[in-house]
Amino acid sequence: MADSKREIERKYEATPETKLPDLTRAAGVSTVVHRGLSELDAVYYDTEDFRLASDSLTLRRRTGGDDAGWHLKLPVSADVRDEIRAPLTDTLPPALGELLRSRVRNTPVTPVVRIFSARDVHHLLDEGGALLAELSIDEVLAERLTEEGHGTTSAWTELEVELADGVDPAVLDAVERRLRKAGVRPSAAPSKLARALAETAPGKPRPAKTKERSPRTAGDHVLAYVRRQVTALVELDPAVRRDLPDSVHRMRVATRRLRSAFRTYRKVLDRNVTDPLRAELKWLAAELGVDRDQEVLGERLRSHAAALPDTLLLGPVSARLTLTSVARRTGSRRRVASVLDSERYLALLDSLDALLADPPLLPAAARPPRDALPRAVLKDYERLATRVEHALDQQPGAERDVAMHEARKAAKRVRYAAEAARPALGKPAKKFAKRMKSVQSVLGDHQDSVVSRDALRTLAVQAHGAGESAFTWGLLYGHEEAAAAARERELPEVWARASRPELRAALKG
Repeated sequence: MADSKREIERKYEATPETKLPDLTRAAGVSTVVHRGLSELDAVYYDTEDFRLASDSLTLRRRTGGDDAGWHLKLPVSADVRDEIRAPLTDTLPPALGELLRSRVRNTPVTPVVRIFSARDVHHLLDEGGALLAELSIDEVLAERLTEEGHGTTSAWTELEVELADGVDPAVLDAVERRLRKAGVRPSAAPSKLARALAETAPGKPRPAKTKERSPRTAGDHVLAYVRRQVTALVELDPAVRRDLPDSVHRMRVATRRLRSAFRTYRKVLDRNVTDPLRAELKWLAAELGVDRDQEVLGERLRSHAAALPDTLLLGPVSARLTLTSVARRTGSRRRVASVLDSERYLALLDSLDALLADPPLLPAAARPPRDALPRAVLKDYERLATRVEHALDQQPGAERDVAMHEARKAAKRVRYAAEAARPALGKPAKKFAKRMKSVQSVLGDHQDSVVSRDALRTLAVQAHGAGESAFTWGLLYGHEEAAAAARERELPEVWARASRPELRAALKG
């Protein structure tokens, strides 16, 4: 089993002669308690081409201290990382291997650096004796373990301040002010591993990543957008496996944005290459949707039921909703995990990497973005206009429900197309995307009511079969029916605002 901990820390340059200033003068710190010395021995793992390090991930097997075991650190922001811990074993625990899969695929991880640390620990306490932060001064010795550069060593001293759980990060600011006043400066390296790799690299230190040039052509902008979505897919994979809030939704959105970009900008990227990818992305989105749809449905029904007066909740409504939601989500979670472990999914990630490495650009890719991109966005808009008009022409009922769902999908595609063009087209694309989102929201809420009514009908049948009252399920069904009718009445006005000619004219420039 693996558990996780949110790690918020800052690192500073130090020397063996570094003396700590009086940190009780830092706001909130009342006492500094010396906790003694400990010795830590950690072996860091990565692929041969350092995929984890390039994404600022660290994987280590550490002995010594009070948290011996396997540690995987995933970046959250500059000073924040999620540390996933697993017991000390000889081989990489499967739970951590799964969280690495989107990065390493089928490539093995092997030892790259060994780091020995002699750690001098101090606890910073508030006036009540509660732990605010742990400060340590580490004497570090790093040894290269890769075939190239094997045995090369580097030594340094560093100071770390790690915030205790649940403490206001302002404590770190207060401590840093005292350290800086004493001449202690932030570390140039984000982690021990990063510094060790740089200082033990054979020959010259590995150069830092070169900054990509600003997009100039239509192809540059489309590829930059595609790259952002592929990065999101890879980075969200561990979050989905950990069942973090909103992670499935965000990953599904990334797949949809990719599919939209490939279809909208098929004059820029060769569809002979992107069409097979679109098909695989559609498969992935559908598999992710099983879990996401259940999550959205459960939240919607629970929210609506909670809004009813107790006198209208007849029977075990809350219990039935909970049991149904848990049963559905358990099955969908297993399915998502199976998909993310499949060779088909890993092959899709490899194919997306290959497209970015050797993009199938068409002649239109070389054109100025203000020429090629608006045309593609407006073509999708025309498709949306046709679908909205068709939906509005239908009589209320099943045919209108289907037509509005089709319009919703078209609205989402136009919105994504405009968002992709925004870096090139600026405010007109931003405003256009916002209008399309308003249309999508109305159509989306309508579709949610359609799905909810199907679920409520099933729940009513189950309740009746169990000898329970079906009154509340029927009441909720009626509420959903009224909500759908309200969205149908709202659509013409929202569409009229979104389809104003001046918006399209501004997009064209």
